[in-house]
Parts: sequence; C-alpha cells; structure tokens
Amino acid sequence: MARDNLFRRRTYLKGAGTAGALALTSLAGCTLGGGDGSTDSGGDSSPLTIAGTVPETGSFSSLGQDLKRGYELGVERMRQALDRDVELVLRDDESDAQTLREQLQSIVSNNDVNMIWGSFSSLLVTAGSAFAENQGIPFLGIAFAYEEPHRNSNYEWTFAPFPKSRDMARSTRGALELIPEADRPTNIGIWEPNSGWGKEQADYWEEVLGGEGYEIVMRETFEIGASDFSTLISQAQSADVEVLLSNPTPGGGITAVNQMKSNNWAPKMYQFIRGADPSAWWSALGDTGAYALMCPGWVPGLTGNGNQEFRETYASTYDTDGEYIAANVGGSYNLTQVAQQAVAAAGSVEPEAIRDALRNEEFQTVIGTFSFEDNGLPAEGELIAPTGQWWDGAQRLAFPNTESERALDFKYPIPAWSER
Repeated sequence: MARDNLFRRRTYLKGAGTAGALALTSLAGCTLGGGDGSTDSGGDSSPLTIAGTVPETGSFSSLGQDLKRGYELGVERMRQALDRDVELVLRDDESDAQTLREQLQSIVSNNDVNMIWGSFSSLLVTAGSAFAENQGIPFLGIAFAYEEPHRNSNYEWTFAPFPKSRDMARSTRGALELIPEADRPTNIGIWEPNSGWGKEQADYWEEVLGGEGYEIVMRETFEIGASDFSTLISQAQSADVEVLLSNPTPGGGITAVNQMKSNNWAPKMYQFIRGADPSAWWSALGDTGAYALMCPGWVPGLTGNGNQEFRETYASTYDTDGEYIAANVGGSYNLTQVAQQAVAAAGSVEPEAIRDALRNEEFQTVIGTFSFEDNGLPAEGELIAPTGQWWDGAQRLAFPNTESERALDFKYPIPAWSER
C-alpha cells in the first residue's frame, strides 16, 4: 500500500523550514482575498479530515508536485484560520482512475473523512467526483474544465472552483481582442481530441468565436494518445489557419509542437488548453514552446485577491524568491481557500453542512470572486479564465491586462521558425 502523505502541523513546518514557518504564521490573519475564514464554531473543535490524490507518477506526474504544494500551503493556513486540526491524507493515484478510486476507498475506510480534493485532468477528477458522490462527501476539484458531467450526473456533492469550457472560450475571445483590429486574424482552426470534453470545448469555441465573426476554417478530430500530427498540420496549412485551438494532453501538445517545427509551419497564434499547462512544457521544448497560450485556472501576473501574499508565502516556504510559481500551485491553493471559507461558514465539519455552505456562499480566492450553481459549476460569467503565455521559461499572464511585472504584453504574431 502506498505511504500516506499526511500533512500535520508539526511535520509540515519541520519540512518547510524556519523561514517558511514564519511566513505561514504571518498569514494567520491575512485575507488572501475574502476575509480570514475564521469563525466562532460554538465550541466545535472537531478535526477536519480531507482525503485526496495527486499524480506523483504516471502520465500526469509533471503536475503532481504543483498540486501538492498548493495543497500544503492551503492546509497550513486552514489550521490557523479555522483554529482546528486539519489533516490531509494525500496519496499517489499514479495518473490512473482505477488506482485513484482504490486509494480513496482505502483512505475513507481508515479515516473519518469530511471532504475530498481532486487530482488533475477530467479523467481523474471525474473519477474522484463519482467516488465522492457515492460516499456522500463534499468534493472540490480543479484542472477540470468539462461541464457535461455537472449537467448530466445529478451532482449533489461536487464543486469545481475552476474556469470551465464556456469561460475558456470567452477568454480566447478576450485574448484575440488584445490584437489591434486592423491586425486581428480571422481564420480559426480547431484540433478536437476525440473525447467528450474535446467536443464540448470545440463547440464553445465555434459558438463564441463564430458569433463574433471569426471563420472556423478547420475543425478536425484526433485520437487522444496520437503520435502523428502531420495530417492535421497539412490540413491547417491548406486551410490557411491563423489561430490554432486545441485541448490536448501535455504529451500530445509537446509532440504536436515538435512536429509543427519539423514541418516548418506555425500559426500566428495557438492555444493548447491543458496541453501547455505543466512546467514540463518548457523543460521538454525550451524556446520551441515559446508563444504558446494556455488557460490553467491561475497564472502568475494576477493581482488582487491576496495574490501578492500568496506569492510571498510561496517564495519563503519553498526558498524560491524570484521564481515564477507554476500555474497549478495557484489553482490548487485557490481550492483550499474555498474549502476554508466553506468550513468557516458552516461552523462545522459535518459533510452536509460543508456541502450547503459550498452551495450557498460566495468565495474570494486568488482566481477571483465567485459562487456555485446548484450543479457545482462556478456561476456563469463570474470567473474570467486567465490566459497565460509561455515566455522566457515561464507562464506569464497575457489576458486580462494587469499592472503586475509578472504579466506581459501579449506576444503576437508568432514569427516563422526561421526568424526566431
């Protein structure tokens, strides 16, 4: 059986080091975008136990540490703000849905679990959500843009503090509107993964961008796991695609860009949602991966809502002053803020009380202010999905505009390979 990553106060602070302990303590009363989350629990000091998995191994392993770090920072702050013991039992799901279910079952069988936190990708998050729904335990999941399960699975316990497909399509439109109108491209190509989410995201892009007068000159499907994109590249060239949109896996996105280079073709702009999310993008591609847009939920360069405090705490805790924080650290930290505020509002760790608070409260986190619809989707129109762009080895905010030095002026158009 895998060894639990059980984050308790003493062992976590020992690992974080003295500087990290001081930084985390200093945030005990810091709002981080929405009040300190503390509450008069009426004498209820029951511990809060959270089950979760992250992909420390397997195909999504490059994201595992990012999720884990966001969870670690959030759990420590929850202990201080909620004034109760908070334990996170975290295991490796090996990037596999069946393993995830087995790990969660083991945790729940051996602990009085009050809440479950999700992993990475629609595949793993929906598996965790299904388990939580069956158990009647509140579930929070990020890195999960797929909307259809919320609408068709009668969710009662699942909540997604994360931009969804509709939000991401609007963000693509927002990025395009950063381009002066006289220079703005018109021809949109969509590479659609052969999956439910692939179709959903493509439908939203076609609806939102087509409604603004952009021309969808290409929409072709490909199999998840495909290793040959040459036909799609040739079709995109023939269709004069100026803007390429897709939501591939990280491995698929890296393969596609390498083959775009070898075929000497590049659009003026491309966005690979989820494909370009992990830090492994730059380590695999280097400068070849520059200009890529992604929409990972949180991006360095966001301001307000406690982002400055979050960045300072991260740097102190992990001794990474000046480093750009990986996008999924911010996304998972945002999840912990929602959990904290829900428990504070509930004044209880009982699953039903937490669920009702999630359904009825408004939340303020590093990605914005939002509430949830009854099906667990973030309320329509309340979240702006931030668009990041890979530049000089880091994901930096391209849309919306902020004054942060960690944002950048949107780099457009992408030059020809021979001109880089």
